Amino acid sequence: MNLVEKYFTTLTGEQKEQFAALPSIYADWNAKINVISRKDIEHIEEKHILHSLAIAKYTHFSEGTKIIDVGTGGGFPGIPLAIMFPYIDFLLIDSIGKKIKVVEGVAQQLGLHNIRAIQSRSEQIKEKFDFIVSRAVTAFPDFVKMTKHLVSKQNNNACANGILYLKGGDFDNEITPFGNSALVYPLSNYFEEEFFETKKLIHLSL
Repeated sequence: MNLVEKYFTTLTGEQKEQFAALPSIYADWNAKINVISRKDIEHIEEKHILHSLAIAKYTHFSEGTKIIDVGTGGGFPGIPLAIMFPYIDFLLIDSIGKKIKVVEGVAQQLGLHNIRAIQSRSEQIKEKFDFIVSRAVTAFPDFVKMTKHLVSKQNNNACANGILYLKGGDFDNEITPFGNSALVYPLSNYFEEEFFETKKLIHLSL
């Protein structure tokens, strides 16, 4: 996991082992339940793991923070973030049961005890969270509408509670309605690989 260690130099031995195990664990699961394209599985460290960890470059979560990953798919960004922040509780949800089966299997193999994974839509969740994280599940205004009820009003972190959304391409028209509440950060600020040149992080304060 040279790329992860390149950008995160204070990992513990256990974290290094967990990140190093991810590619082979996902390759095994992907052979049974396809959650990552065959083209992407060869570049999982860059396109999935490091991409997810852009959120950890943007902010550091306080102990006791609660995070929900909506539309987690095979566990991104939730699983890499759960490795990075072992003292934070994560709920990973997806409407497709076989994807949740993969998430549960990966978490178990890694020995991650700070993850819950359930098959659900965001509208069905009644808990409150400090942050919602996701990777381009749908158009941003639609995502906000589906998930904003999940955000707690009590702030426990340096950055305001809300949505941390990883998205690529041109989406200026999608964030215009939110004015100054939506801040956009190019991932090229954090990572030098070509893949990240068009990728961005949206932080919507709620």
